[in-house]
Amino acid sequence: MRRLVNRRPGAAGSFYLAALPFVLLVAAYLMGSAARLAENPNDKLLPAPATLAAAIEQVAATEDVRTGDIILWTDTAASLQRLGLGLATATLIGLVFGIAIGLIPYIRATLAPFVAVLSMVPPLAVLPILFIVFGLGELSKVVLVVVGVAPFLVRDVAFRVAELPGELLIKAQTLGANTAQIVLRVVLPQVMPRLIGALRLSLGPAWLFLIAAEAIASTDGLGYRIFLVRRYLAMDVILPYVAWITFLAFLLDLALARLSRRLYAWAQPS
Repeated sequence: MRRLVNRRPGAAGSFYLAALPFVLLVAAYLMGSAARLAENPNDKLLPAPATLAAAIEQVAATEDVRTGDIILWTDTAASLQRLGLGLATATLIGLVFGIAIGLIPYIRATLAPFVAVLSMVPPLAVLPILFIVFGLGELSKVVLVVVGVAPFLVRDVAFRVAELPGELLIKAQTLGANTAQIVLRVVLPQVMPRLIGALRLSLGPAWLFLIAAEAIASTDGLGYRIFLVRRYLAMDVILPYVAWITFLAFLLDLALARLSRRLYAWAQPS
């Protein structure tokens, strides 16, 4: 008798098992919506599918009468630009300082404790400080993403560098490699898969920080729109926006996973 840990579903089974939680979630929503609307036709908590479809058409396919923009795409472009700048900056910081801390003892002794403490600071707690220092414009929102993500990336990359076998570094030095060559030819190829994995794990927190910043001080963006319409209890707009943010995060995660498999197939689990 095969143990459960040794049983694996086939391709079709994997597809149906993956779809099952989503089907159950949709079914639970439809039943809950029908029950609430039967009790109160004006209930706004769980809008009917037709109401959701009308709201999606309004924000995704109809020009705003005031600005002439299609607000979903305008909000999406604004949020993705902020998120992209924040993640790119945080990734660069994580790579440079992570390698430096993990590889060079003097830098590790100087910066590792500081980064460890910095990573414990709740990013949302410093949001008012960022608004005071950088203003209410785009920079403060990007900086919040950087502050929230970069310390985690630095520490994760540093841990990966510290885990490298000492024999690799000794052999590279025996062959005449200097510090820069060790970084480029030994360390960098080893840490890049780990960096991409850490970046994937940071997508959720990055979206959280971005939405919080947009909700407090912004005139566009996905987070701004959600908190704008909440005062009207517009769940027919909020729910599609939440689903859209989730879908965008999933696409980013999928793109990073495929990039890692393509560039670093040797580092993927078998």
